[in-house]
Amino acid sequence: MPSTVKDPGTGQQPWTALRQLLDLLAQGAPPEHFTRPAEEAVGAGPDAAEAIADATRVALRIRSTLSQHRRREAELAALFDTAGDLAALRDLDAVLRAITHRAKLLLGTDVTYLSLNDDEAGDTYMRVTDGCVSAAFQRVRLGMGEGLGGLVAESARPYTTGDYRDDTRFKHTGPIDSAVIEEGLHAILGVPLRLGTRVIGVLYAADRTSRTFGPDEVALLSSLADHAAIAIDSARLMDETRTALVDLNAASQTIEAHSEAVRRAEEAHDRLTDLVLRGGGITDVATAIGGILGGGTLIHDADGAELARAGAETRLPPPQAVAASRAGGRAVPVDGTWVCAVLAGHELLGSIALTGRPDLGEADRRLFERAAVVTALLLLLRRSVAETEDRIRGELLGDLLTRAADPGTLSARARRLKVDLGHPHTVFVLHAPAVPRPRLLAVAARTAQARHGLAGTHREEVVLVCPSDTPSACAARLADELGAAVAAPVTVAAAGPVAGPEGFSDAHAEALRCLSALRALGHEGSGAALADLGFVGVLLGDRADLRGYVRQTLGPLLDYDARRGTDLLHTLRVYFAAGMNQTKAREALHVHINTVVQRLDRIGQLLGRDWQRPEKALELQMALRIAQVSCTPDESAFESALGDVR
Repeated sequence: MPSTVKDPGTGQQPWTALRQLLDLLAQGAPPEHFTRPAEEAVGAGPDAAEAIADATRVALRIRSTLSQHRRREAELAALFDTAGDLAALRDLDAVLRAITHRAKLLLGTDVTYLSLNDDEAGDTYMRVTDGCVSAAFQRVRLGMGEGLGGLVAESARPYTTGDYRDDTRFKHTGPIDSAVIEEGLHAILGVPLRLGTRVIGVLYAADRTSRTFGPDEVALLSSLADHAAIAIDSARLMDETRTALVDLNAASQTIEAHSEAVRRAEEAHDRLTDLVLRGGGITDVATAIGGILGGGTLIHDADGAELARAGAETRLPPPQAVAASRAGGRAVPVDGTWVCAVLAGHELLGSIALTGRPDLGEADRRLFERAAVVTALLLLLRRSVAETEDRIRGELLGDLLTRAADPGTLSARARRLKVDLGHPHTVFVLHAPAVPRPRLLAVAARTAQARHGLAGTHREEVVLVCPSDTPSACAARLADELGAAVAAPVTVAAAGPVAGPEGFSDAHAEALRCLSALRALGHEGSGAALADLGFVGVLLGDRADLRGYVRQTLGPLLDYDARRGTDLLHTLRVYFAAGMNQTKAREALHVHINTVVQRLDRIGQLLGRDWQRPEKALELQMALRIAQVSCTPDESAFESALGDVR
């Protein structure tokens, strides 16, 4: 612009207008102020006016450039502030609220909001809003490719519209359009939230009036979205880290508690195992279990018989609970009592019950179950010892009954088992067809151990030898006891007593004959010796005790005659010889019929009212005949024989 140009009229010089434009630039004046120098130069010449107009245009361009720089600086400062604010936040909700609020301030829009992608549902959902008033808009979900936000989430590219309602570029849906209308939005800008190549959501800015978002605004919101995506991911990682720390702490506490439970269980297991290995009994184990778990303990065998009890009242184990524990392999609670089956593999050895601990925790429950394992070990050891001892006792019994060794050796072997063969012993043969032989033998073995005797099988029958000098009474008691133990009739035949190893074989043979007689006479389920079977016993016995038989049958008459000086025994013999006819007996005795009646009545009082029944009458006649044939024919000798019998 030539400096020599002068205003021919009253207009100002061009340099003056240039100075004014420079001052306006320096002052940052609004664009409309830059037209004043040209207006004041209306009277200037054409050249001056053109120069001033050209200078004005240049000044406006400079002003626009400066404004852009200042705005960019402000935006950059705001972005840095935003990045700093987001970096300081640790809560994801706080991060999202800060993002939307800062976007609203930077772009100066009516509404800002943010949606996050739901990978499982395959859509993007509204997460947080700033400036929204519609509840429906705050709950809207956009499928991939639906609406502006769905298109941004799917394509990972920013989209803008001056008026969404009339923009046909987007896939409109009823829920989305309804929410947009209810919120009153027109102009919308959406940019993706990206982590690398993955889109995690969309950041939006919107106005309730139609407008155009410029490239600078798109770039600004995109920059904010980049910062926001990083902040969101950091916050999410922090949440995951905190959750992981909480889980880790919980896991650490669980591991610590588990370690303590394992340590306690190991100590209890070592204590119980050491107790068993040191020879502790089942009662010692029950006491130790109760002390460890703080309750009462009961131990039963597989048949429900109590083996030990410590700190608890006697009670039977619930069969259903034992069955449930056996099936599940765990202890089960029943009415405040914990019950655990004692198993060796699939075999039920018994059960253990814990009382007084209804609130048994998982750790103590496992400890209780471990105690059941130790109890199984003890029961197996006991059974192994018992089986070995039973086998040894059975072998000794077999040798006694077959005379397989010399008497001195047999006596020495018996003494090692705490059996004194020098004392009187009785041989019992047991028979129970309804009971398996191993079961009957097991019960007999327990009885033998309790009575310091022997038990085993010989000639297909269970044999029991016990110290006793009363075979008949002992056989009757054993029949009752063994029958109750196996819940079935048990026939017990006795023979003896014998002292010394030499007599056991003969006694066993006699007991077998007694058993055959008991079964033949229909006396199964009872216990007796041959002497209890009357003349049948006399006939079957190889060493018949005739004096004993006469005494057992006619003893009351013999005693009465001896005390009173009467002769009821002779009256009875004559009565039977007369065919039990009172008239013929009177004639043979040469007494009055009333005397016969009185004597017979007295005989009935002494021998029992059933003495004339065929079976009893036969026994009496046999005894009379044995007494008769065992003496000389003359009367004095007969009386002498009777005296011997007495």
